[in-house]
Amino acid sequence: MVLTPSYPKMGILEPDNNGNINPEIDYERFSGRVSDKDDSSRIFKVQVENNNSKFFRAGDQVLFKVNLQDNRDYCKAFVRNVEDFHFTIYVESLGPCYSTSKYFLRGTVLNFYSKTLGIRVFEATKYREQLIVRKEDFLKQLNDINHFLWTFDQQKVKTAANYDEEINRLMREKRKALDDMISLKQERLNLQNELMQRLNELDESLKYYRVERQELMTDRWNSDHDAGLPMGQRPQPIQQ
Repeated sequence: MVLTPSYPKMGILEPDNNGNINPEIDYERFSGRVSDKDDSSRIFKVQVENNNSKFFRAGDQVLFKVNLQDNRDYCKAFVRNVEDFHFTIYVESLGPCYSTSKYFLRGTVLNFYSKTLGIRVFEATKYREQLIVRKEDFLKQLNDINHFLWTFDQQKVKTAANYDEEINRLMREKRKALDDMISLKQERLNLQNELMQRLNELDESLKYYRVERQELMTDRWNSDHDAGLPMGQRPQPIQQ
């Protein structure tokens, strides 16, 4: 079952379109009622039921016809002031759209045509789409911030627990690293003693297996010397 909101049926011209334009509606045309005017019937204050007239600006040109007198031409007017559900216009002449011999009554309904208003409504709805996107972005940021603030205590405890767990892990790694260094030191001490002992043994072996160098002069003298014979003068006389 699809749940839909219940809107009033009386007085509703179109369903809610979330403030966007309806392509089936001509926003260039609308009606208004003259709520006040000056004595010369040149300045009118117009009341409207649709507040799209808020997009008017001073100096905008509008055309209008008096209601039920569509066979006459448009009168030309210029916007002077804009209020909520009201705007003031200056009329150049009522001759094209109303008989100058008749008194122009307050409360007269006017049918307006403004191409400028249609453009402004289109621009407004496009700008509104951008505003909606920005609003959704701000709402998402606000929702994230609210969620953080609402769960701050839980996040604080969770963060502290994570750091405590990390600290305990580092402490275990520290103790293990120190124990490994102590074991490594003992191994190196044992290896040092063993290497020193082997080096001493090698030095003894090297010393034992060393081949002595022969002294030629000493050996030759020992070979020539005969302690049992007399020694002559040296050098010997030159033989002739």
